[in-house]
Amino acid sequence: MKKNKKNHLFKIVKDMQKKPKTWLITGVAGFIGSNLLERLLNLNQKVVGIDNFITGYRSNLDNVQVSISSTKWKNFKFIKGDICNFQDCKKCLIKVDYVLHQAALGSVPRSIKDPLKTHKHNVNGFLNILLAAKNSGVKNFVYASSSSVYGDHEILPKVEDKTGNLLSPYAATKSINEIYSSIFFKNYNFKSIGLRYFNVFGKRQDPNGSYAAVIPKWIVSMIQNKRIKIFGDGKTTRDFCYIENVIQANILAALTKKNINQVFNVAVGNKISLNDLFISIKKNLAINNIFYKKKPIYKNFRDGDIRHSLADISKIKKELKYLPTHSLSDGILALVPWYIKNRKLIKVK
Repeated sequence: MKKNKKNHLFKIVKDMQKKPKTWLITGVAGFIGSNLLERLLNLNQKVVGIDNFITGYRSNLDNVQVSISSTKWKNFKFIKGDICNFQDCKKCLIKVDYVLHQAALGSVPRSIKDPLKTHKHNVNGFLNILLAAKNSGVKNFVYASSSSVYGDHEILPKVEDKTGNLLSPYAATKSINEIYSSIFFKNYNFKSIGLRYFNVFGKRQDPNGSYAAVIPKWIVSMIQNKRIKIFGDGKTTRDFCYIENVIQANILAALTKKNINQVFNVAVGNKISLNDLFISIKKNLAINNIFYKKKPIYKNFRDGDIRHSLADISKIKKELKYLPTHSLSDGILALVPWYIKNRKLIKVK
């Protein structure tokens, strides 16, 4: 986060350091959860984290621990548990001020393959943590939604109040989360803010498996000189969002003093094709003396995937004073060296 004295976020961060609070991060051992953990601990906050290690990794927590001081690490309490268990939710919410709910089973293809499991964790688990948070009286509840809720709505950029027909069980679960949060506000006056993430990427993102995000998988595959697979013709576009922007959005949403119960796009507001993304990663690897010369393999389009994605971020800029600090190019430039440094620990399956 840029230390600009005129920056709204900078002032909030300074206030946080002066008056530490207690935060709950669900899915704390995951990619986004562990990055939030690292930032909050570095800001002298107390953090409770819960994870069942279905998609998260203990190694992510170990990586955070070695990245910060032992004094700050003592402010972290980890609970191995499952949000599908309501008692676990109650246990991790004792004396918590803010909730950053990141736990979920991601991936559109996985949800199509196993909709029951996706629904269990993303809907039942969400309702459990939402109800437990309401009952415990937290100050604010922030949860991860998804750009997938826009479905087949073709108009770009994507604006929060215009969605189309949902295309996957995963998208359906995220849409249901937004409905439940609205219902809790109307019936219990419980405030929550949903963040519709657009293709988040950053360090500690898992490059393995069929459901791995494209950027970490491509970076690690290229480092290991393996062929890249592109689903479709490569002209599919995405609005990729570096993890630093997501951290900012979560903090701003949790600490806003506005009495709002809404959803916001979290992105940069620029799109890039997969073909151009491939070229960008190649160039950044070359900067780090890794020269990748293989051509990509083009596969059939995947079921449930949308063709183009681009976010309108004017709403979150206006309401929460969000301002992206990292473009796609900035993010890849920062990320490639991290994967190179950790390449001995990471293998693409």
